[in-house]
Amino acid sequence: MKKMLPWLITILLAITLIVVAAFLLMDKIFPSDTNDVNTAVQNVETKKLSADEIVALTAEITDIKTNTADPDYILKVNIAFQLDSAKSKEEFEKIKAIKIAPLIIKAIADAKPEELNGAKGKDQFSSKLMNIINKNLTEGTITQIEFTDFVLASI
Repeated sequence: MKKMLPWLITILLAITLIVVAAFLLMDKIFPSDTNDVNTAVQNVETKKLSADEIVALTAEITDIKTNTADPDYILKVNIAFQLDSAKSKEEFEKIKAIKIAPLIIKAIADAKPEELNGAKGKDQFSSKLMNIINKNLTEGTITQIEFTDFVLASI
């Protein structure tokens, strides 16, 4: 029994370390981005707008080109933002180059190419952008984000 005690302690320590490491890495393996998506979906109220109203409330940011989290991939994107009021659009237009574009570039830099593939990936990314940008707007909120051009290519 005396000879087995160090072995038992070593085995228990190893099992404990494996469980702790698995618990800490669980968020990395299974990210919880769905909370952000659900929050964005709940905060958005949709109403039917005419084509003229949509054009009046929509602002665009074009020609954003930057690397993704994987430096072997580059993303070129044009984005249309629909805001909740004309005054919100005016405020958005004033800060889009100095405040909004850098936020988009940072979000792209954090995104992996696999996360951006498919309609679901683009929807999750647009929800993430909506949450980030709405927190930084001086007035009003973004109600919808659409990608008007989306090119993800390997370098």
